[in-house]
Amino acid sequence: MVSKMTVPSMQLVDHDGEGTQMCAVLSNIEQIEVKRAEIPEPAPGEVRIKVKWVGICGSDVEVYRGAREPEFISYPTRLGHEVAGVIDKVGENVLGLQEGDHVALRYIWGAFAEYVCCDPFSVKVLPKELPLIEGSLIEVVPALISAAENADISPNKNVLIMGQGVSGLALTQVIKLYSPKNLVVTDLFDEKLELAKKYGATHTYKMPSADSKTMDVVGKDFPEGFDVVIPCLLEGSGMVDAIDAAAQNGRIVMYGCIGTCHEPVDFFKVHKKRLDILSTEPKRDIDNRRYFDEGLKLVMDGLVNTKETITHTFPLSQVDEAFKTRNNHRGDTIHVMIDCEGDANHD
Repeated sequence: MVSKMTVPSMQLVDHDGEGTQMCAVLSNIEQIEVKRAEIPEPAPGEVRIKVKWVGICGSDVEVYRGAREPEFISYPTRLGHEVAGVIDKVGENVLGLQEGDHVALRYIWGAFAEYVCCDPFSVKVLPKELPLIEGSLIEVVPALISAAENADISPNKNVLIMGQGVSGLALTQVIKLYSPKNLVVTDLFDEKLELAKKYGATHTYKMPSADSKTMDVVGKDFPEGFDVVIPCLLEGSGMVDAIDAAAQNGRIVMYGCIGTCHEPVDFFKVHKKRLDILSTEPKRDIDNRRYFDEGLKLVMDGLVNTKETITHTFPLSQVDEAFKTRNNHRGDTIHVMIDCEGDANHD
């Protein structure tokens, strides 16, 4: 059975003091607040991470907005999974990982806190010369590489990426390395499209609105659609648009569209076009680890920039303001980071 996202246990308390920490709790839709919890101890086979940076992912925003179905999420809950920090305690029977290691975490949910514990599968040791703020986004790169592998890209194929948020801009950099014939991206904001050009997009298109149809905008230049379509949108209804944008015998890789789809899906189009639809996350743990290694190498080799999309930082004590900023859809707001350690020098 493949490993899945886990939420480290955290015992909330009603007092401040020695042995306690700050953590963020989403008590209800658009209601996130700082509470106190016990500092956890690593169980045998676990390590404890002193968390430094956690990015606000689109999936965090989706839960914050209340856009996920009750079968997937209930309130109160904890958020945060784009994590970088330092191992500060190693449990029994852990080999290799050491106190003081700089690490990124993957498949850990609920990390807007000062400390979390997890097992070594979720941990990737980072070079200490890589700033931790830039190391946190390495968490998303394995899924980007997996999406690219599933897409089966070759130099004779046209690729469309729908959306240029944090993950979409990183995905553009990864897909460029697979040498598609054309790499086409869409977004609502000029600022993000300019970055996409820098990162290797051959064509960029500004969407008039969130519900605009992609082929109405790009169809004149690409009337047959796209061999590969990768939606990097939160809304599940993006799949309807992705199906329309896919060419005959095309392939859709669902990096995004993890929200509920409230529009009817015409599956006859899938049948008629002979489309393949694939999910993103690796189906084997060994692939997850391999992509983790490859993702870190891409960043360290300067091929994926995890720094340039960081637009705002907030201390953990201001997590509510950080989420309000991230939830306000703007061109000059891309990656919003939470500093779980300090309160100084924040935007």
